[in-house]
Amino acid sequence: MAAGESLIKIVLWDSDTQFATALSQILVEAGLRVTATALPSLDLDRVLATEAPAALLMGELDCDFKGDSLILYLRRTYPDLAILPVVARPTVDGAVTAIRAGAVDYLLKKSFSFEELAAKVVEIVKHRSHVSEQDCKGELLFGDPRMVRMMRLAQKAAASRATVLIQGESGTGKELLARFIQKQSPRAAKPMVAINCAALPENLLESELFGFEKGAFTGALQRKIGKFEQADGGTLLLDELGEMAFPLQSKLLRVLQEGEVDRLGGRQPVPIDVRIIATTNRDLQQEVEAGNFRQDLYFRLNVIPLTIPPLRDRLQDIELLLERFINQYSQLNNRRFQGLSDGARRFLLNHNYPGNVRELENMVERAVVLADGPCLELEDFFIDPEKMPDLEQLPPLPVKASVDIGESATSSPGSMTNLPLPAGTTLAEVERYMIYKTLREVDSNRTHAAAQLGISIRTLRNKLKEYREKYGDSGENQ
Repeated sequence: MAAGESLIKIVLWDSDTQFATALSQILVEAGLRVTATALPSLDLDRVLATEAPAALLMGELDCDFKGDSLILYLRRTYPDLAILPVVARPTVDGAVTAIRAGAVDYLLKKSFSFEELAAKVVEIVKHRSHVSEQDCKGELLFGDPRMVRMMRLAQKAAASRATVLIQGESGTGKELLARFIQKQSPRAAKPMVAINCAALPENLLESELFGFEKGAFTGALQRKIGKFEQADGGTLLLDELGEMAFPLQSKLLRVLQEGEVDRLGGRQPVPIDVRIIATTNRDLQQEVEAGNFRQDLYFRLNVIPLTIPPLRDRLQDIELLLERFINQYSQLNNRRFQGLSDGARRFLLNHNYPGNVRELENMVERAVVLADGPCLELEDFFIDPEKMPDLEQLPPLPVKASVDIGESATSSPGSMTNLPLPAGTTLAEVERYMIYKTLREVDSNRTHAAAQLGISIRTLRNKLKEYREKYGDSGENQ
């Protein structure tokens, strides 16, 4: 949908009434619905509730709110809301904090004309509209650096026809990742056929996969087209492939090698063009070593291996998913909560989650239904009070990486992190500064620096090469 056709609402929140009014007029001309207010003349929560579902909040947002960063508060309370700070007096700390807290960008007022700002907003709205149209219920939501890297690999894999093997514990979202790959692939318009290899006995799974001819066996009263033929031209999802019986694995291997399928009772093979995505909660390498899975089939499937980390190892994702599920089930049950109690948050961020995302979602849905107060309390997550942990025995909240990663103004004479940046400073320049600063902190260890920055080694090398060519940088101690 083009921006001019959109009914998406933009909330413009700025103390500069003249700026807000002028920008609002241009955004309206671009076909967007805009609410322009002045800070702090109105209650922001009330504005956002009135304008729901607003897609974007923009303006002067680098202020404290209820004892916290406004952006952090908004990310917790309105996880689907895009946030775009447009500031008059930017700082490095402000830019880093905003981006790490979840802002879509960090813009300087004097660096853009009203028309350029409007174009930026339209670009953001169009992108988010496109993404939301493709998303399915229970979409993958992540912020963990390992998940980010894995999703980059998934996007690259999607553009090919290579077989993808997705491994991970039950409930981590393997099928969602498979469907994401299919939607991003050139085969998106073609069918995606799924079959759960753990749900059917061996003989039934064989006929479901390969099909059969009339009279192939007792009860075969007519021809049946198998899943491979149904997926011709598209994608076949082999869910929980690790549960497939050993004899059937050899038949699957032949189909993958030859690109044709033999129906049971058929006289000649049927050529097929199918892209395979397989998922399993087993470690197939270990299954091969144990003799439970064919090594040649494993090598055939393991072209693009993707492993989803368990939820217990992804603290950032627990926070994001909590926001999503609380909002989702509050709306479904016509409830509204101010958030989580400290005890509930401590429990949820320290829980082991053997059922991963599926378990967290069920816990939140239960709590939303059972809660009586304005906040979700620890006891709301338990049907049986005897299973509720003792608050005094709960560990403290896990330590998160500080968003204030610059030195204080007094830490060194040359510190620039708390100094205002001149008009025209770009995110690219902030990024360059943070890359060099991180390299200094890890003694120029590029592997450690890339991990802290949440980027790949290759990306880091490319950035450093770009800085050498563009700025004449000679080293990593700038």
